[in-house]
Amino acid sequence: MSRRIAVIGGGWAGIAAAVAATEAGHQVTLFEMAPQLGGRARRVDHSNDLSLDNGQHILIGAYRDTLSLMRRVGADPDILLRRLPLALVGPDGNGLRLPAGVPMLAFTRAVLGRHGWSLGERLGLLAAAGRWHLMGFEASAQASVADLTRGLSTRVRETLIEPLCVAALNTPAHLASAGVFLRVLRDALFSGPGSADMLLPRVPLSTLVPEPATRWLRSAGADLRCSTRASALTARPESWAVDGEGFDAVVLACTANEAARLCQPFAPAWAAQAKAFDYEPIITVYLRSPGTRLAQPMTALPTHVDAPAQFAFDLGAIDGGGARDGVFAFVVSGARAWVERGLDACAAATLSQARAALAQHWRVPPTLLRTLAERRATFICAPGLARPTTAIAANLAAAGDYVDGPYPATLEGAVRSGAAALASIEQS
Repeated sequence: MSRRIAVIGGGWAGIAAAVAATEAGHQVTLFEMAPQLGGRARRVDHSNDLSLDNGQHILIGAYRDTLSLMRRVGADPDILLRRLPLALVGPDGNGLRLPAGVPMLAFTRAVLGRHGWSLGERLGLLAAAGRWHLMGFEASAQASVADLTRGLSTRVRETLIEPLCVAALNTPAHLASAGVFLRVLRDALFSGPGSADMLLPRVPLSTLVPEPATRWLRSAGADLRCSTRASALTARPESWAVDGEGFDAVVLACTANEAARLCQPFAPAWAAQAKAFDYEPIITVYLRSPGTRLAQPMTALPTHVDAPAQFAFDLGAIDGGGARDGVFAFVVSGARAWVERGLDACAAATLSQARAALAQHWRVPPTLLRTLAERRATFICAPGLARPTTAIAANLAAAGDYVDGPYPATLEGAVRSGAAALASIEQS
Protein backbone atom coordinates (compact mmCIF):
# COMPACT_ATOMS: atom_id res chain seq x y z
CA MET A 1 0.00 0.00 0.00
CA SER A 2 1.37 3.39 -0.98
CA ARG A 3 1.93 5.79 1.91
CA ARG A 4 3.02 9.41 2.23
CA ILE A 5 6.49 9.39 3.76
CA ALA A 6 8.51 12.41 4.83
CA VAL A 7 12.28 12.09 4.90
CA ILE A 8 13.90 14.87 6.94
CA GLY A 9 17.53 15.25 5.89
CA GLY A 10 19.18 14.82 2.50
CA GLY A 11 22.55 13.32 3.37
CA TRP A 12 23.47 9.84 2.17
CA ALA A 13 21.20 8.21 4.78
CA GLY A 14 18.23 10.36 3.74
CA ILE A 15 18.94 9.71 0.07
CA ALA A 16 19.05 5.95 0.70
CA ALA A 17 15.76 6.09 2.63
CA ALA A 18 14.07 8.22 -0.05
CA VAL A 19 15.23 5.95 -2.89
CA ALA A 20 14.13 2.80 -1.05
CA ALA A 21 10.74 4.32 -0.22
CA THR A 22 10.22 5.48 -3.79
CA GLU A 23 11.17 2.05 -5.15
CA ALA A 24 8.60 0.54 -2.77
CA GLY A 25 5.88 2.70 -4.32
CA HIS A 26 5.52 5.29 -1.57
CA GLN A 27 5.02 9.03 -2.11
CA VAL A 28 8.17 10.72 -0.78
CA THR A 29 8.74 14.27 0.35
CA LEU A 30 12.33 15.06 1.31
CA PHE A 31 13.24 18.12 3.43
CA GLU A 32 16.85 19.35 3.30
CA MET A 33 18.21 22.50 4.94
CA ALA A 34 21.06 22.94 2.43
CA PRO A 35 20.53 24.01 -1.19
CA GLN A 36 21.59 20.54 -2.39
CA LEU A 37 21.63 16.95 -1.21
CA GLY A 38 24.77 15.27 0.08
CA GLY A 39 25.23 16.21 3.73
CA ARG A 40 28.81 15.75 4.91
CA ALA A 41 29.92 14.08 1.66
CA ARG A 42 29.37 16.56 -1.13
CA ARG A 43 31.03 18.94 -3.55
CA VAL A 44 32.24 22.34 -2.41
CA ASP A 45 32.57 24.92 -5.17
CA HIS A 46 35.89 26.70 -5.54
CA SER A 47 37.18 29.47 -7.71
CA ASN A 48 38.76 28.84 -11.12
CA ASP A 49 36.26 26.03 -11.89
CA LEU A 50 37.98 23.64 -9.49
CA SER A 51 35.49 21.55 -7.53
CA LEU A 52 36.68 20.25 -4.17
CA ASP A 53 34.84 18.08 -1.67
CA ASN A 54 34.07 19.07 1.90
CA GLY A 55 36.30 16.19 2.95
CA GLN A 56 38.25 13.39 1.31
CA HIS A 57 36.31 10.13 1.40
CA ILE A 58 37.17 6.69 0.11
CA LEU A 59 34.99 3.65 -0.30
CA ILE A 60 36.04 0.03 -0.08
CA GLY A 61 34.93 -3.05 -1.93
CA ALA A 62 32.91 -4.21 1.09
CA TYR A 63 30.57 -1.20 0.74
CA ARG A 64 28.02 -3.28 -1.15
CA ASP A 65 24.95 -1.25 -0.18
CA THR A 66 26.59 2.02 -1.23
CA LEU A 67 27.67 0.55 -4.56
CA SER A 68 24.16 -0.83 -5.07
CA LEU A 69 22.63 2.58 -4.36
CA MET A 70 24.92 4.17 -6.93
CA ARG A 71 23.83 1.70 -9.59
CA ARG A 72 20.14 2.11 -8.75
CA VAL A 73 20.26 5.88 -9.31
CA GLY A 74 22.25 5.57 -12.53
CA ALA A 75 25.83 6.12 -11.34
CA ASP A 76 28.32 3.52 -12.55
CA PRO A 77 30.89 2.65 -9.84
CA ASP A 78 33.20 1.07 -12.41
CA ILE A 79 33.53 4.44 -14.16
CA LEU A 80 33.31 6.86 -11.24
CA LEU A 81 35.55 5.00 -8.80
CA ARG A 82 39.14 3.90 -9.25
CA ARG A 83 39.58 0.44 -7.74
CA LEU A 84 43.01 -0.37 -6.29
CA PRO A 85 44.27 -3.12 -4.00
CA LEU A 86 44.57 -1.98 -0.38
CA ALA A 87 47.97 -0.37 0.12
CA LEU A 88 48.96 1.45 3.29
CA VAL A 89 52.30 2.64 1.94
CA GLY A 90 54.49 5.47 3.19
CA PRO A 91 56.58 8.00 1.24
CA ASP A 92 59.52 5.55 1.27
CA GLY A 93 57.41 2.91 -0.52
CA ASN A 94 57.29 0.76 2.58
CA GLY A 95 54.02 -0.54 3.93
CA LEU A 96 51.30 -3.15 3.76
CA ARG A 97 50.16 -4.12 0.25
CA LEU A 98 47.28 -6.57 0.00
CA PRO A 99 47.53 -8.70 -3.16
CA ALA A 100 44.56 -10.19 -4.97
CA GLY A 101 43.24 -13.58 -3.91
CA VAL A 102 41.56 -15.38 -1.03
CA PRO A 103 41.41 -12.78 1.78
CA MET A 104 43.15 -14.70 4.57
CA LEU A 105 45.93 -15.87 2.26
CA ALA A 106 46.28 -12.38 0.78
CA PHE A 107 46.55 -10.85 4.23
CA THR A 108 49.15 -13.43 5.26
CA ARG A 109 51.21 -12.73 2.14
CA ALA A 110 50.94 -8.97 2.71
CA VAL A 111 52.13 -9.21 6.31
CA LEU A 112 54.98 -11.62 5.54
CA GLY A 113 56.09 -9.40 2.66
CA ARG A 114 55.97 -6.19 4.70
CA HIS A 115 59.46 -4.67 4.83
CA GLY A 116 60.61 -2.75 7.89
CA TRP A 117 59.18 -5.16 10.46
CA SER A 118 61.09 -7.98 12.06
CA LEU A 119 60.00 -11.57 11.48
CA GLY A 120 58.78 -11.68 15.07
CA GLU A 121 56.62 -8.59 14.53
CA ARG A 122 55.10 -10.04 11.36
CA LEU A 123 54.37 -13.39 12.97
CA GLY A 124 52.94 -11.63 16.02
CA LEU A 125 50.44 -9.74 13.87
CA LEU A 126 49.42 -12.93 12.03
CA ALA A 127 48.96 -14.73 15.36
CA ALA A 128 46.78 -11.87 16.62
CA ALA A 129 44.70 -11.94 13.42
CA GLY A 130 44.25 -15.68 13.88
CA ARG A 131 43.00 -15.14 17.42
CA TRP A 132 40.56 -12.47 16.23
CA HIS A 133 39.27 -14.89 13.60
CA LEU A 134 38.75 -17.62 16.22
CA MET A 135 36.91 -15.05 18.38
CA GLY A 136 34.51 -14.45 15.51
CA PHE A 137 35.91 -10.91 15.24
CA GLU A 138 34.13 -10.00 18.45
CA ALA A 139 35.49 -8.33 21.58
CA SER A 140 34.35 -7.18 24.96
CA ALA A 141 32.07 -4.17 24.72
CA GLN A 142 34.38 -2.27 27.05
CA ALA A 143 37.65 -3.10 25.23
CA SER A 144 39.50 -0.44 23.26
CA VAL A 145 41.61 -1.02 20.16
CA ALA A 146 44.66 -0.29 22.31
CA ASP A 147 43.57 -3.09 24.68
CA LEU A 148 42.99 -5.43 21.76
CA THR A 149 46.43 -4.85 20.24
CA ARG A 150 48.54 -4.45 23.38
CA GLY A 151 50.53 -7.59 22.61
CA LEU A 152 51.77 -6.21 19.29
CA SER A 153 55.02 -4.32 19.01
CA THR A 154 55.08 -0.55 19.27
CA ARG A 155 56.21 -0.33 15.65
CA VAL A 156 53.30 -2.41 14.35
CA ARG A 157 50.83 -0.44 16.42
CA GLU A 158 52.23 2.93 15.31
CA THR A 159 52.65 2.11 11.62
CA LEU A 160 49.55 -0.02 11.02
CA ILE A 161 46.99 -0.23 13.81
CA GLU A 162 46.83 3.47 14.72
CA PRO A 163 46.53 4.82 11.15
CA LEU A 164 44.08 2.05 10.21
CA CYS A 165 41.97 2.77 13.29
CA VAL A 166 41.87 6.52 12.80
CA ALA A 167 41.09 6.08 9.09
CA ALA A 168 38.22 3.65 9.73
CA LEU A 169 36.76 5.04 12.96
CA ASN A 170 38.16 8.61 13.09
CA THR A 171 38.96 7.77 16.69
CA PRO A 172 42.42 7.23 18.25
CA ALA A 173 43.15 3.61 19.19
CA HIS A 174 43.12 4.24 22.94
CA LEU A 175 39.58 5.67 22.66
CA ALA A 176 38.18 3.41 19.93
CA SER A 177 35.88 0.42 20.31
CA ALA A 178 37.67 -2.88 19.71
CA GLY A 179 34.38 -4.52 18.70
CA VAL A 180 33.59 -2.01 15.97
CA PHE A 181 37.21 -2.07 14.76
CA LEU A 182 37.10 -5.87 14.46
CA ARG A 183 33.81 -5.73 12.55
CA VAL A 184 35.37 -3.34 10.04
CA LEU A 185 38.41 -5.61 9.69
CA ARG A 186 36.22 -8.66 9.23
CA ASP A 187 34.12 -7.12 6.48
CA ALA A 188 37.01 -5.37 4.75
CA LEU A 189 39.83 -7.90 4.98
CA PHE A 190 38.17 -11.26 5.37
CA SER A 191 34.72 -11.22 3.75
CA GLY A 192 35.59 -12.05 0.16
CA PRO A 193 37.87 -11.19 -2.77
CA GLY A 194 37.96 -7.48 -3.47
CA SER A 195 36.30 -6.50 -0.20
CA ALA A 196 39.41 -4.64 0.98
CA ASP A 197 39.98 -2.86 -2.34
CA MET A 198 40.16 0.92 -2.09
CA LEU A 199 37.58 2.69 -4.25
CA LEU A 200 38.86 6.22 -4.81
CA PRO A 201 36.40 8.75 -6.30
CA ARG A 202 37.50 9.99 -9.72
CA VAL A 203 34.87 12.74 -9.49
CA PRO A 204 33.54 15.04 -6.78
CA LEU A 205 31.48 13.21 -4.16
CA SER A 206 28.23 14.83 -5.28
CA THR A 207 28.61 13.03 -8.62
CA LEU A 208 28.67 9.62 -6.95
CA VAL A 209 25.25 9.70 -5.26
CA PRO A 210 23.71 13.11 -4.40
CA GLU A 211 23.37 14.54 -7.92
CA PRO A 212 22.27 11.35 -9.73
CA ALA A 213 19.91 10.58 -6.82
CA THR A 214 18.41 14.07 -7.11
CA ARG A 215 17.66 13.46 -10.79
CA TRP A 216 16.40 9.93 -10.15
CA LEU A 217 14.09 10.93 -7.30
CA ARG A 218 12.59 13.85 -9.21
CA SER A 219 12.01 11.73 -12.29
CA ALA A 220 10.28 9.16 -10.07
CA GLY A 221 7.92 11.79 -8.67
CA ALA A 222 9.50 12.51 -5.30
CA ASP A 223 9.04 16.01 -3.87
CA LEU A 224 12.50 17.39 -3.01
CA ARG A 225 12.40 20.51 -0.86
CA CYS A 226 15.93 21.82 -0.56
CA SER A 227 16.76 24.96 1.46
CA THR A 228 13.89 23.91 3.72
CA ARG A 229 14.29 23.18 7.41
CA ALA A 230 11.65 21.07 9.15
CA SER A 231 10.78 23.22 12.16
CA ALA A 232 8.39 20.97 14.07
CA LEU A 233 7.20 17.38 14.18
CA THR A 234 3.76 16.71 15.62
CA ALA A 235 2.25 13.37 16.57
CA ARG A 236 -1.22 12.55 15.24
CA PRO A 237 -3.27 9.39 15.65
CA GLU A 238 -1.29 6.78 13.67
CA SER A 239 0.42 9.51 11.62
CA TRP A 240 2.66 12.58 11.86
CA ALA A 241 2.76 16.18 10.74
CA VAL A 242 5.83 18.08 9.60
CA ASP A 243 5.20 21.79 10.07
CA GLY A 244 1.49 21.06 9.96
CA GLU A 245 1.59 18.92 6.82
CA GLY A 246 0.34 15.38 7.33
CA PHE A 247 2.33 12.23 6.54
CA ASP A 248 1.71 8.56 7.20
CA ALA A 249 5.30 8.07 8.36
CA VAL A 250 8.51 10.03 8.91
CA VAL A 251 12.19 9.16 8.62
CA LEU A 252 14.48 11.43 10.62
CA ALA A 253 17.64 11.36 8.49
CA CYS A 254 19.04 14.65 9.80
CA THR A 255 21.87 15.05 12.31
CA ALA A 256 21.54 13.39 15.71
CA ASN A 257 21.05 16.75 17.41
CA GLU A 258 18.40 17.85 14.92
CA ALA A 259 16.57 14.53 15.23
CA ALA A 260 16.66 14.88 19.02
CA ARG A 261 15.19 18.38 18.78
CA LEU A 262 12.31 17.20 16.61
CA CYS A 263 11.34 14.18 18.68
CA GLN A 264 12.09 15.52 22.18
CA PRO A 265 8.39 16.12 23.08
CA PHE A 266 7.28 12.51 22.54
CA ALA A 267 10.50 10.44 22.74
CA PRO A 268 12.64 12.12 25.44
CA ALA A 269 14.72 9.02 26.24
CA TRP A 270 15.61 8.50 22.58
CA ALA A 271 16.39 12.22 22.21
CA ALA A 272 18.67 12.18 25.25
CA GLN A 273 20.66 9.30 23.79
CA ALA A 274 20.94 11.04 20.42
CA LYS A 275 22.22 14.23 22.07
CA ALA A 276 24.83 12.43 24.15
CA PHE A 277 27.38 11.83 21.39
CA ASP A 278 30.83 13.34 21.49
CA TYR A 279 32.29 14.19 18.09
CA GLU A 280 35.67 14.19 16.40
CA PRO A 281 36.53 16.63 13.59
CA ILE A 282 38.29 15.94 10.31
CA ILE A 283 40.34 18.61 8.56
CA THR A 284 41.22 18.41 4.88
CA VAL A 285 44.08 20.58 3.67
CA TYR A 286 44.20 20.99 -0.11
CA LEU A 287 47.60 21.78 -1.62
CA ARG A 288 48.66 22.50 -5.19
CA SER A 289 51.89 21.66 -6.98
CA PRO A 290 51.55 21.83 -10.79
CA GLY A 291 53.18 18.93 -12.61
CA THR A 292 53.66 16.80 -9.51
CA ARG A 293 52.62 13.17 -9.20
CA LEU A 294 53.11 11.12 -6.05
CA ALA A 295 54.33 7.54 -6.15
CA GLN A 296 50.85 6.23 -5.32
CA PRO A 297 47.37 7.80 -5.32
CA MET A 298 47.12 7.44 -1.52
CA THR A 299 50.17 7.78 0.71
CA ALA A 300 50.28 7.04 4.43
CA LEU A 301 52.23 9.70 6.30
CA PRO A 302 54.23 9.53 9.52
CA THR A 303 52.68 11.81 12.11
CA HIS A 304 53.90 13.58 15.23
CA VAL A 305 52.92 16.61 17.28
CA ASP A 306 53.73 19.03 14.43
CA ALA A 307 52.83 16.72 11.51
CA PRO A 308 49.05 16.31 11.64
CA ALA A 309 48.01 14.57 8.39
CA GLN A 310 47.77 10.78 8.27
CA PHE A 311 47.15 10.42 4.53
CA ALA A 312 47.83 12.31 1.31
CA PHE A 313 45.73 11.82 -1.83
CA ASP A 314 46.97 12.71 -5.30
CA LEU A 315 43.68 13.81 -6.87
CA GLY A 316 45.17 14.18 -10.34
CA ALA A 317 46.45 10.61 -10.25
CA ILE A 318 43.07 9.35 -9.06
CA ASP A 319 41.15 11.33 -11.69
CA GLY A 320 43.58 10.60 -14.49
CA GLY A 321 44.37 14.29 -15.02
CA GLY A 322 41.95 17.10 -15.68
CA ALA A 323 41.16 20.07 -13.46
CA ARG A 324 42.48 18.39 -10.31
CA ASP A 325 45.89 17.54 -11.78
CA GLY A 326 48.53 18.78 -9.34
CA VAL A 327 45.98 19.04 -6.49
CA PHE A 328 46.48 17.06 -3.27
CA ALA A 329 44.22 16.40 -0.30
CA PHE A 330 45.95 15.94 3.06
CA VAL A 331 43.59 14.44 5.64
CA VAL A 332 43.84 15.13 9.36
CA SER A 333 41.55 12.66 11.14
CA GLY A 334 40.96 12.80 14.88
CA ALA A 335 41.58 16.52 14.51
CA ARG A 336 40.13 17.95 17.71
CA ALA A 337 43.48 19.25 18.99
CA TRP A 338 44.16 20.94 15.64
CA VAL A 339 40.74 22.56 15.53
CA GLU A 340 41.53 24.02 18.95
CA ARG A 341 44.91 25.28 17.71
CA GLY A 342 43.22 26.84 14.68
CA LEU A 343 42.84 25.96 11.00
CA ASP A 344 45.63 28.34 9.97
CA ALA A 345 48.02 26.54 12.31
CA CYS A 346 46.89 23.16 10.98
CA ALA A 347 47.32 24.28 7.37
CA ALA A 348 50.81 25.64 8.06
CA ALA A 349 51.87 22.46 9.87
CA THR A 350 50.44 20.25 7.10
CA LEU A 351 52.20 22.28 4.41
CA SER A 352 55.49 21.90 6.29
CA GLN A 353 54.85 18.19 6.77
CA ALA A 354 54.07 17.73 3.07
CA ARG A 355 57.19 19.53 1.93
CA ALA A 356 59.39 17.45 4.21
CA ALA A 357 57.79 14.00 3.97
CA LEU A 358 57.38 14.08 0.19
CA ALA A 359 60.33 16.28 -0.67
CA GLN A 360 61.57 14.06 -3.49
CA HIS A 361 58.23 14.21 -5.34
CA TRP A 362 57.46 17.92 -5.64
CA ARG A 363 58.14 19.41 -9.06
CA VAL A 364 57.52 22.80 -7.49
CA PRO A 365 57.02 23.49 -3.77
CA PRO A 366 53.38 22.93 -2.83
CA THR A 367 51.22 25.88 -1.87
CA LEU A 368 48.06 26.06 0.17
CA LEU A 369 44.84 25.92 -1.85
CA ARG A 370 42.14 25.59 0.80
CA THR A 371 41.51 24.23 4.28
CA LEU A 372 38.15 22.70 5.15
CA ALA A 373 37.01 21.43 8.54
CA GLU A 374 34.06 19.18 9.27
CA ARG A 375 33.81 19.90 12.99
CA ARG A 376 31.27 17.16 13.69
CA ALA A 377 32.57 14.74 11.10
CA THR A 378 31.94 11.56 13.09
CA PHE A 379 30.91 10.50 16.55
CA ILE A 380 33.70 9.17 18.75
CA CYS A 381 33.31 5.42 18.43
CA ALA A 382 34.16 4.56 22.03
CA PRO A 383 33.87 1.22 23.85
CA GLY A 384 30.44 0.61 25.32
CA LEU A 385 28.87 3.45 23.34
CA ALA A 386 25.08 3.27 23.44
CA ARG A 387 23.64 4.34 20.09
CA PRO A 388 19.96 5.17 19.57
CA THR A 389 17.71 2.65 17.86
CA THR A 390 16.28 2.90 14.36
CA ALA A 391 12.70 2.69 15.60
CA ILE A 392 11.59 5.73 17.62
CA ALA A 393 7.82 5.30 17.65
CA ALA A 394 5.11 3.87 15.43
CA ASN A 395 5.67 5.13 11.89
CA LEU A 396 8.71 7.15 13.00
CA ALA A 397 12.28 5.96 12.40
CA ALA A 398 15.78 7.36 12.43
CA ALA A 399 18.46 7.04 9.76
CA GLY A 400 22.06 8.17 10.00
CA ASP A 401 25.54 6.80 10.53
CA TYR A 402 25.07 7.33 14.29
CA VAL A 403 22.07 4.97 14.60
CA ASP A 404 22.69 1.62 16.28
CA GLY A 405 24.53 -0.68 13.92
CA PRO A 406 27.76 -2.60 13.37
CA TYR A 407 29.73 0.16 11.65
CA PRO A 408 31.35 3.40 12.70
CA ALA A 409 30.37 6.69 11.04
CA THR A 410 30.89 5.73 7.38
CA LEU A 411 29.07 6.20 4.10
CA GLU A 412 28.15 2.51 4.15
CA GLY A 413 26.72 2.82 7.64
CA ALA A 414 24.63 5.81 6.55
CA VAL A 415 23.30 4.07 3.44
CA ARG A 416 22.41 0.90 5.34
CA SER A 417 20.60 2.93 7.99
CA GLY A 418 18.37 4.51 5.35
CA ALA A 419 17.14 1.14 4.14
CA ALA A 420 16.75 -0.05 7.75
CA ALA A 421 14.61 2.99 8.59
CA LEU A 422 12.19 2.24 5.77
CA ALA A 423 12.01 -1.42 6.82
CA SER A 424 11.24 -0.33 10.39
CA ILE A 425 8.38 1.88 9.20
CA GLU A 426 6.90 -0.78 6.96
CA GLN A 427 6.89 -3.21 9.88
CA SER A 428 5.26 -0.78 12.33
